[in-house]
Amino acid sequence: MNHHSEPVLEQSRRADMYAVHRDGRPATPEELAPLAFAGYAHFTAMQVRGGRVRGLDLHLERLRNASVALYGRAPSQDRLRAHLRAALKAGPADVSLTAVVYSAAPEFTAGQADAELSVLVRTAPAAYGPEGPLSLGTVEYERPLASVKHVGEVAKTHFLRQARAQGFDDAAFVDRRGRLSEATIWNLAFWDGETVLWPDADVLAGTMMGTVRRQLDRLGIPQHEREITPADLPALRGAVVLNSWTPGIPVHRIGSVPLPAAPGFLELLHRAHEAEPPTSP
Repeated sequence: MNHHSEPVLEQSRRADMYAVHRDGRPATPEELAPLAFAGYAHFTAMQVRGGRVRGLDLHLERLRNASVALYGRAPSQDRLRAHLRAALKAGPADVSLTAVVYSAAPEFTAGQADAELSVLVRTAPAAYGPEGPLSLGTVEYERPLASVKHVGEVAKTHFLRQARAQGFDDAAFVDRRGRLSEATIWNLAFWDGETVLWPDADVLAGTMMGTVRRQLDRLGIPQHEREITPADLPALRGAVVLNSWTPGIPVHRIGSVPLPAAPGFLELLHRAHEAEPPTSP
């Protein structure tokens, strides 16, 4: 055996940690095989702890809105919840969960009334994200259909790999107007010492971003959407990335611009996240 290969037993154990359900029941290889070549679908990713999810309503809203945008119709909320419950019932209480909505029809056109939408739910080991702080390279890029969390985005991984080859941990996107928008799999948030600043640009509004924003409102913390360019960074007091893994990982450099540590900002975002009540599907 090649000494770089995983032991067969370890591969088996890792495979057992993942489960895939289609429409509320374990998916068969025959059902999964066509999806290896499918690229017209959307999804949401969440962290489940104790069988419950913070911001579940935002995940369901994301699936509904994206389905309407791509297919002209959407699975019912009751159906989505039932499929989530079926997948969670089959696994441990703490998991990473990805729910994908796609068309089972071989050739689907938006608005086709008789085309059934399928829901694929994958559970995997719970994730928490890197500790940070992170450095982000910058690249000019705008995601197509930025408001939809769609599959097959090769550019994100491509730019991540490029950034790492240049000595960064990840990449942040700058749009054609020179504005920072988001990072490869993250939303960006900034701190001016008093106010949480969210980039004013076309971005995917993350579910973590949504839960943090509404809890910051309840805590009375000022927030603003503002156009932020790389030239604005030296005047800021901190920056983070956030996604379904975590409400905030510190960023200490974007491009060539260093950013100060902002432990108070980070603590504030985590406090807002903890204030969001977890719910069960």
